[in-house]
Amino acid sequence: MSAMRCQKCEQQAAIHMRQHRLHLCKEHYLAWFVEQTERMIAKYNMFARQERILVAVSGGKDSLSLWDVLWRLGYTADGMYINLGITSEDDYSNASEEYARQFAEKRGLTLQVVNVAQNTGRTIPELARRTGWGKDRPCGVCGIVKRHVMNEAALQGGYQVLATAHNLDDEAAFLMQNTFQWNMDFLRRQAPVLEAGEGFARKVKPFCRFYERETAAYAILRDIPYIEEECPHSVGSKQLFYKEILNKLEVDHPGTKLQFYVGFLNARQGGLFTPAESGDEEGGRNLCPGCGQPTTSSGLCSYCKVTRE
Repeated sequence: MSAMRCQKCEQQAAIHMRQHRLHLCKEHYLAWFVEQTERMIAKYNMFARQERILVAVSGGKDSLSLWDVLWRLGYTADGMYINLGITSEDDYSNASEEYARQFAEKRGLTLQVVNVAQNTGRTIPELARRTGWGKDRPCGVCGIVKRHVMNEAALQGGYQVLATAHNLDDEAAFLMQNTFQWNMDFLRRQAPVLEAGEGFARKVKPFCRFYERETAAYAILRDIPYIEEECPHSVGSKQLFYKEILNKLEVDHPGTKLQFYVGFLNARQGGLFTPAESGDEEGGRNLCPGCGQPTTSSGLCSYCKVTRE
């Protein structure tokens, strides 16, 4: 706990945010966090009060905090957990699912669970080994499956919005990686909102300007139990590598991550990058003959290729 005093009430501060030059007590931090989330929803025109929202939950601090904030703000927000069948000493996927279930039950919220092994006959690691797509670290296959399942659940459930809890650390690391590689396809698709297109739900990131430390503080101060272990397959990932670089910059120059990301968004809004068209996040407007979702391929989409015999 910080020895500093809250700038709102002079009580002992629970958190000090160097990048904002702001220190707040528990009560005022939780209020600030909710207010900032609502501000971002309005700033980027993410969704309207009457729209139904599907929140992708992982059992971790970010997604459960997002669901909690939307619930406190009075939005109609249901959750969806994807059990990937990832095991470890702590039975990672099942343990994560249990955290999501407990969260929903405590608040009387609706949680949909999709089990990849039940739907496809194989877990994510098994799909990766069978296809050879990252058999040592199946992140690529995992991303393909999760994007497909989330979009399908949103459309079939009649949700206008699919919300994910990507935080500033996630967004800045992704931005740095794709800037170094000048991956223009990814750069022009990176935004707080990706509008709906034919076969795609609108995708939003209400936490895109919160530091990971800030979302963790919210979960802790709200007494939200969450899985603390990282996915066992994330060790050595490029995302973690770029996060470490940004963390080092942030120590000496508080606010670096926020300036980097917001500067990019301003440049994007100013026309530096051609905006992605509807549906471009998943790519193209051909329809997959297997699942019916849009794809760049003239045949089966990536999801059908990795999940079918």
